[in-house]
Amino acid sequence: MSESNHKAGFVNIIGKPNVGKSTLMNALLGEKLSIISSKAQTTRHRILGIMNEPEYQIVFSDTPGMLKPKYELHKSMMSFVNLSLEDADVIVFVTDLFEDDADIEEIIQKINAAGVPVLLLINKIDLNKDEKLQEVTQYWQERIQAVETIPVSALENFNLQKVLQEILDRMPVHPPFYDKDELSDRPERFFASEIIREKIFTQYKKEIPYSTEVRVEEFEETDQLIRMRAIIYVERQSQKGIIIGDKGNALKKVGTKARHEMEQFFGKKVFLETYVKVEENWRKNKNKLRKFGYDQ
Repeated sequence: MSESNHKAGFVNIIGKPNVGKSTLMNALLGEKLSIISSKAQTTRHRILGIMNEPEYQIVFSDTPGMLKPKYELHKSMMSFVNLSLEDADVIVFVTDLFEDDADIEEIIQKINAAGVPVLLLINKIDLNKDEKLQEVTQYWQERIQAVETIPVSALENFNLQKVLQEILDRMPVHPPFYDKDELSDRPERFFASEIIREKIFTQYKKEIPYSTEVRVEEFEETDQLIRMRAIIYVERQSQKGIIIGDKGNALKKVGTKARHEMEQFFGKKVFLETYVKVEENWRKNKNKLRKFGYDQ
């Protein structure tokens, strides 16, 4: 294909928390860029994943789950969602068999008014044991003005090729926006911090994962080894003790699991040091949020 026929565009994936947006983007890319857990609100940033082929470049955008903000962190997360409505060539709205439009009616209005094609994806149809698909599809088709409705299972890769084709059919002719060997616009230390945060989400219960932020303070790379120093921030002194655990065992488990996944992700050995610090009420403080990269 000649350069004059090359396609490129932005495909922004949005939906409520825990409907499978991150799983979908990872499955489409064939790479794990967005962290995943069974808990809602795992994704806090807008994460770009770039699919490169000779004839096209699709820039996928995974966004935080849509919700009514309760404090400053939520407001920052929702700013990423609103931004994704402004620069999309295609919007992929993901829902599942169990969600409704509670708390997101205003955003649905913005989606319908965005003036770009919307693909409505009904995810998790592998769980369609009560034959709910038809009912759920009708419910969402009455609310989302979609050009196409596609039942999918991101977990089982069902119908994802159809999703990709529907996206490609709507991509504008344009030169690539990013170098063709790039997979994301995020630096390596961002993915390292996200991997640590994922292990916290999977290991700890209740409020602990939501009160935690991770920063990689040092990142030194050689041909054979990456050395990094990460700080896990919590909001209260009592949470620090929970993160560390008896004789440091809980923190050690997080570090071991994170290091193993990092070695797979980066393709080389990783030496990881982790520390825990208290940053009181960081989720509610704009200045502290900026320190952690929530500057939208």
